[in-house]
Amino acid sequence: MTNTMPIRSRRLFAMQLSVNAFRMIGGPEGSTLRIADVPGGTFTGERLQGIVLPNGTDWQTLRGDGAVMLDARVVLKTHDDALIAMTYRGIRHGPPEVMARLTRGEHVDGESYYFRITPVFQTSDPRYKWLNRIVAVGIGERLPEGPRYDVYEIL
Repeated sequence: MTNTMPIRSRRLFAMQLSVNAFRMIGGPEGSTLRIADVPGGTFTGERLQGIVLPNGTDWQTLRGDGAVMLDARVVLKTHDDALIAMTYRGIRHGPPEVMARLTRGEHVDGESYYFRITPVFQTSDPRYKWLNRIVAVGIGERLPEGPRYDVYEIL
């Protein structure tokens, strides 16, 4: 059977987060958990813009194969004062030398590694309830100051 339905998307927003230093938690052999606070950020898009409130968290599991598994939670505050919970899981991986440069906080061209997320939104604000019913994906880039994402609604 041939899939005749191409994936279509619409840009939701670009988001830049700041992330504090990671606390190394540890874990079983072959996997290490590290957690960082997300003190804030911004997001801008045609239908959605505002700030990321303080007190978000970024949980990352460093796998033995070099991949980083992401599990983050932040609260978005729109320009018109709506609150939206955004959680996302994702994965970042690339050649060992590229991942080492990212770990050192260097700027690395986003085309040289894979960084994708799957955000989920929750809100009771009537203006943004449509977010509760969409599938979204994001493409990330790890900048020295924190991650930057382009987030898209899958239509």
